[in-house]
Amino acid sequence: MSEQEEERFDKHLVEAYDRMLDHVKEAFTEKGMWRAIDSAAEKTSELMELSREESERVSDYLRRDLHDAAEFIADGSRELGDWLRFDTQVIERGLFDAFSRAVDQTRVELEEFKERNQALAEWHTGEVASIGTLECKACGAHIHFHKTGHIPPCPKCASTHFRRISDSDEE
Repeated sequence: MSEQEEERFDKHLVEAYDRMLDHVKEAFTEKGMWRAIDSAAEKTSELMELSREESERVSDYLRRDLHDAAEFIADGSRELGDWLRFDTQVIERGLFDAFSRAVDQTRVELEEFKERNQALAEWHTGEVASIGTLECKACGAHIHFHKTGHIPPCPKCASTHFRRISDSDEE
């Protein structure tokens, strides 16, 4: 695959993530969060001409991010802005609202999700992640996502394994 084709493919997955989040927002009140993500994956696949494998990959990224954010704020003493590790004013309002509502619903369904998706606790270079901060597992460098994007190798050590962090992780 040429570099230009690869860039188009990467952009395609990022767009699919945001579109899937929009579909989840529309569907979760009637179906429940995880079924809504499955439904959104199917709809996004049809509308964006994603393969079933690509659609499943993007839905796994979305599940991972929502799970991590919901787990972080589940005790009620922390807010989504703390999980993001930056001012929520810099985020596109529609994306923040959609992500925030999805996180709230996710908290309700968190226990079911934990049982189904224990393997989604790590982020890797090349995957898609939404807003927030990732920390390199090798050197501790941070990568901040102000919008949905592909995870690059660590800018400090080139490692490819990350974890999601929040302000309380440094306390």
